Amino acid sequence: MASQHVENTAHTAGYTPTRLHTNDMEIGVTDAIQRHVRRNVVAPKAVSQRKLDFEHARPRWFREMAAEAIGVFFYVYPGIASQASFFINGTEPAFGSIFQIGWAYAMGIAFAIITCGSTSGGHFNPAITLCFAIWQGFPWSKVPRYIFAQILGSFLAGLMLVGQYYQQMSALAAEFQGRSESPNSLGGPGSILCSFPAATETNYGYLFFIEFFVDSFIGIIIWAVLDPANPFVVPASAPFIIGIAYANMIWGFANITISTNLARDLGTRIVAAIFYGGDAFNGYSPIAILVNIPATIFATAVYEILLRDSFAIIARGHNVHEEGEEGLTRHLTKTGTLEEGIASSMERGNQFSSDSSYGSPKKEESPV
Repeated sequence: MASQHVENTAHTAGYTPTRLHTNDMEIGVTDAIQRHVRRNVVAPKAVSQRKLDFEHARPRWFREMAAEAIGVFFYVYPGIASQASFFINGTEPAFGSIFQIGWAYAMGIAFAIITCGSTSGGHFNPAITLCFAIWQGFPWSKVPRYIFAQILGSFLAGLMLVGQYYQQMSALAAEFQGRSESPNSLGGPGSILCSFPAATETNYGYLFFIEFFVDSFIGIIIWAVLDPANPFVVPASAPFIIGIAYANMIWGFANITISTNLARDLGTRIVAAIFYGGDAFNGYSPIAILVNIPATIFATAVYEILLRDSFAIIARGHNVHEEGEEGLTRHLTKTGTLEEGIASSMERGNQFSSDSSYGSPKKEESPV
């Protein structure tokens, strides 16, 4: 990067350009800093009309689907790659841990939201897409293609990982088959891609309960982060809070096994079935694939019914009353908020008048 020494000769006599003129502070180390540096940064290329025309011609629906697919890829791939390193190397601590896997998913989610959220809204989860349609007016016509794109993104992440680790995962599959165990079991190559419980975990009711709790926990946090009336969340922090919520549940329940996301599990489970056998869709798979939908709907219903403050959202300018100003005025009158506001304003006005007259000389009364 080009730089040059800049000396201002406009100063009065006695000015020494090689000194900082920090008065009493200008001793010792300050003498080492003798130049003001001006960096000449290359200006960005101007946007051409051809580029604008191309971007304008792109179908909106295609961009949204691409963003959802790419976002889920970014979310799923770091997690399963971390799992691959962990399981292929015999769960040696040098090659990973549950803690590392949790952070891999957390940062993958953050990267997905940062990269693609501004294009599609950053759902990356069929359950979240359905909840947006139920509670926030997201168009139902978009729901099927969003869900398809999300599953496709997970499927592509699984394919990419198998392609990169094909030799190692094939050797691991052969090792399991040599022990008369299915590659689609805990510790096998199938479990790198999607969730499988341990052989001792045969109580599906218990697994259902754990999955329902985990997905509800994550769902409430997501809904709280997305609440525009929440004073504790700034937009820049949202990707990382949501990611850490996922990681938190991985750290707590990975020893039992959890899925957390229909798209994340189904897409990679299809890959596991293609390469390691149809038993990837075993008796546990409906829990892994489907439970997060009712759990997330339940969680968001709890938030909407008990915690949502729609008036605060309107007051902060993030939404409007469906009947406009007239409807809002009617609501304020109905709840007594308007009268309370007027009374409070009058009280403050009277207090101000009394404070302004305080200390002013009183007119002397003449004796009678």
